[in-house]
Amino acid sequence: MFQHVFAEMNDMLDEIIKRYPSAEGLNKQELLQKWNLLKRMSDGMIDEWLMFEEKMSQVREQELVKPASLEPEQEAVTALPELHLECFSRGQGYFKLQMYPQAITQFSRIVADYPDSALTRYYLALAHLNLEQNTEALTHLHRILRLKGSPRLKGLVCNALGCIEAKLANPQGACSLFAQALQHDPTLTEPLYNMEACRQNKGQLQFGIG
Repeated sequence: MFQHVFAEMNDMLDEIIKRYPSAEGLNKQELLQKWNLLKRMSDGMIDEWLMFEEKMSQVREQELVKPASLEPEQEAVTALPELHLECFSRGQGYFKLQMYPQAITQFSRIVADYPDSALTRYYLALAHLNLEQNTEALTHLHRILRLKGSPRLKGLVCNALGCIEAKLANPQGACSLFAQALQHDPTLTEPLYNMEACRQNKGQLQFGIG
């Protein structure tokens, strides 16, 4: 599942090692940004792995591992076969590395076979948004709202639509969409932040994922 992510991270690190000694100016700054991205991802993976190992250790000690029925959330994920595709894990890897054109290629292959995959379309929409391709992003976001999906995902979609309206200099429409996002899922933090950023006309908008 993680092979593609590590492969891309290694390729990026090899590029830094090769180019950094002779890099200057903007090229050097770009390589430093890539290094910082890899460092954040590496630190995050280590932290997540340590927490996972701690939980696994607790399960082993308590002998909790036994056949059991799946929780509703687990059943929902199991019922989405596209999430287990190689293209999906590879697309996530590209997305996390901010390699958005490559992520779009992978996720587009999935929606060709699973056009009603709301989560895949959400990743596609965010990838297009990061490339300033608003028209393509809107197509996927509006499609998601017509599909069956969790309140959280619908909230994230409304938040992303609000970000687009904000970029189009429509703060009133943006704040309305941020409010709709909170109606879908009051636990989301991105719409609250974006609403305040919109009102003060400063700060970087937050899309949110997951």
